[in-house]
Amino acid sequence: MTLSAEDVAAGEYGSQDQDPACWPTSQATPTGPLAGVVIADFSRVLAGPYCTMLLADMGATVIKVEGPGGDDTRQWIPPHRDGVSTYYLAVNRNKHSVMLDLKDPEDLRTAHELLDAADVFVENFKPGGLAKFGLDVESVARRWPEIVHVSITGFGTKGGATMPGYDLLAQGVSGFMSVTGEADGSPQRAGVAMFDVITGLHAAVGILGALREREASGKGQHLALDLLSSALSGLVNQTTGYVACGNVPRRLGNDHPSLYPYGPFPAKDRDLIICVGNDRQFTRLVTRLGLPELADDPRFSSMEARNGHRDELRPLLLDALAGATAQEWFDALQAEGVPCSPILGIDEGVEFAASLGLEPVAESGDGETSVPTVRHPVTYSRTPASYPKQPPALGEDQDAVLTWLAERREKSGDSSGGGASAEGVR
Repeated sequence: MTLSAEDVAAGEYGSQDQDPACWPTSQATPTGPLAGVVIADFSRVLAGPYCTMLLADMGATVIKVEGPGGDDTRQWIPPHRDGVSTYYLAVNRNKHSVMLDLKDPEDLRTAHELLDAADVFVENFKPGGLAKFGLDVESVARRWPEIVHVSITGFGTKGGATMPGYDLLAQGVSGFMSVTGEADGSPQRAGVAMFDVITGLHAAVGILGALREREASGKGQHLALDLLSSALSGLVNQTTGYVACGNVPRRLGNDHPSLYPYGPFPAKDRDLIICVGNDRQFTRLVTRLGLPELADDPRFSSMEARNGHRDELRPLLLDALAGATAQEWFDALQAEGVPCSPILGIDEGVEFAASLGLEPVAESGDGETSVPTVRHPVTYSRTPASYPKQPPALGEDQDAVLTWLAERREKSGDSSGGGASAEGVR
């Protein structure tokens, strides 16, 4: 169910005279564009947790359900902060952790009660893995017809149902690795689990759309996502080039298949990225490099011509760029409107964002237990993202959530504690 601000203020989330740090957050009323939305998050690792973290940043109340061993990523060390993996910390702020063993009848009843209270149910179990708990697609649709049920798999529920949902596998079979790496080298993976992240973004977008539609229809629906479909979508022009005209792209290293110069070039001290997207930018580039005649050279005067004469143009650019540092060229070319940047480390990238006034780092939680976190990427003019709660310890919010569910039972007049059967749940 969706709770209004009045519901929240009236105590629908739990008694307001409870310990203010207990439930649901240290704030009396959740804030943000999704305040009042309740999400039962049974997902783990990255795609699902990234999705639900974004929604929690926007004010949704996210109850993170973990098995007795906890989310796998809690132990993915190094690196860590106070013994907790930064992989876990990266995608679990603003959530409330409960530990439930679905094989235990009492815990299963609690899980079903959570779905009674939820607007959204997110899970990334193996296809068919939730059927024995009455949490498969058909059972959820029958028992909780208003809920938005999100299932994330690696490769769907048909031919790929038995394939484990690892991001690296999706990078491999989607074709991503075939276009990543040097032309004469081996296929390369991305430095992050990018298709987990993209799938999480797609899931968040899907949830927002389904919630909006539910306002009109009063009905929930099932959203099925898989890493491979998100990967093929995320490959954008590369995939479209094949499906629209049969073009099979190849590895070009750091070069662009359609634009040149577009990629890293060594300056005096380190590499500099130059991104020329049109002929005007090329003219400004070569003029600032002291090579204005290249703009009128028929070998280089158009993008198509430059693509056909890369081997002739590259040494001319390298000779000129060797005369100054990457920072000096960055300053000079930026002033001329030529897109460029040095290649920075993660540490330098965070500092660079801060120097631009982007405020990349926030604190999740309060006081000595707060944890530095990467800021939510969207800046809202009226309903900003917030970070009231650090990533929770396993089962940290168990008592608060169980108390809240008990109060809901009392208000509904159901003293039985719910039940795992269809009759007892709804």
